[in-house]
Amino acid sequence: MRVPRPSKDRIDRLRSELSRRPGTTGLIAAAGVLIAAVVIALIAIDPFGGGGNGETRVVTIAVATDNEQETPVGTLGFPLVATRNTTRISGPDPTADAAAAALATHPPAPGGRPVEAAIVVPDDEWQAGIAASVLSGPPNRIPVLVSGTGSVPDPTSQALAQLKPRGAPAADDTAVFSVGGAAVPSGFRAGELHGDSPAEVANSIDQLRQRLMKREPDHIVIVSSDEPGYAMPAAAWAARSGDPVLFGGRNQVPAATLTALRRHAASAVYVLGPDSVISKDAVSQIARVSASVQRVGASGAVQSSIFFARYTDGSFGWNLNDPGHGMELANSGRPLDAAAAASLASSGKWGPLLITDTADTLPPELRSFLLDVKPGYATDPTRAVYNHVWLMGDATAIGGQVQAEVDELAELAPIGNAGAQGNGTGGIAQPGTPESEHSPTPPGKGGR
Repeated sequence: MRVPRPSKDRIDRLRSELSRRPGTTGLIAAAGVLIAAVVIALIAIDPFGGGGNGETRVVTIAVATDNEQETPVGTLGFPLVATRNTTRISGPDPTADAAAAALATHPPAPGGRPVEAAIVVPDDEWQAGIAASVLSGPPNRIPVLVSGTGSVPDPTSQALAQLKPRGAPAADDTAVFSVGGAAVPSGFRAGELHGDSPAEVANSIDQLRQRLMKREPDHIVIVSSDEPGYAMPAAAWAARSGDPVLFGGRNQVPAATLTALRRHAASAVYVLGPDSVISKDAVSQIARVSASVQRVGASGAVQSSIFFARYTDGSFGWNLNDPGHGMELANSGRPLDAAAAASLASSGKWGPLLITDTADTLPPELRSFLLDVKPGYATDPTRAVYNHVWLMGDATAIGGQVQAEVDELAELAPIGNAGAQGNGTGGIAQPGTPESEHSPTPPGKGGR
């Protein structure tokens, strides 16, 4: 089956158009009128030429207003470059990506639900961000932001100023939860979550989740505290489901994780990743304190994320084996982008987080998966279903050529054209060689 390729003419037109746009470094204020950036596109000199280190241009479409409440996404702006079927949050780092995603998923709509709280995690602790993602979905919708331990970066302080968290009644009206000493701007009622290790931090976050949600989790996800590429997809699922994320080592399950598992002894446990990441011995330790344990994953972070996206076992798993879904794509080299994307996975076009391990090329396993779930139509495209992919980070994380290819793979196509029907396996592809205990349901085969 031919793999669709991005249109060279379309790419050349975009290159030409974008290269003529003037550069700018931020929002513009003139004559007392607020200029709110609706779109800020951070694009390398060659916007579809991969993840080079070229000059950054910022293309801004501005709306003039003297009323801050009229700004579509707030005065921080919304960094993105969009194609037909993809939207890029193009921050230079996860701090900027998290701020932009928080504003995108909490726009200041008149009469909209106010933000009760935000949670800030340290910029050097990706594990805290993935564990905190459980709070970013319903019912709490607490956005995850990134901060330093000594000072608050501008994107985070600006996002908090616009989100205006009013305080969570179930947590003593705390407006901003700080994890691991992450700095919080003055003026907010702050609460601290402590822990000397990823497992202890995750245990503290799970206790907060229990306090806010007032219910037992249906499932618990265990991920590696050492291999971020295998752990990142758990952030999207935690936001989608409210299932807490806990951490395990290669051969040993930390005491704090076992404590949390005993607290939820009736919850089914799913371990993400192959035996090389969390061993059979570690899974056996989990099985001693939990009702059931299953492994979900494949060898390779890219393949494992696809396997998890396809997986279903009763009420657990995305079961993404057909077209008509949202997805997010992040680079395993920027694990905090998983936390930034969590609120996107659990609102708008809900869907799983997929992983790439290179900026300049689309891994063949991802290409095959996207082709397999490529949407098609027989006679009327307006009655079809559509795919949409959020891309996390600038061109150093995911190159422009990759975005163009993802866009083409997500594009609605007439049935009968090459590529419109995927790989002909009925939506079931094999993303890798899964390693499993307790016989988890194969992807696409339904629940228990």
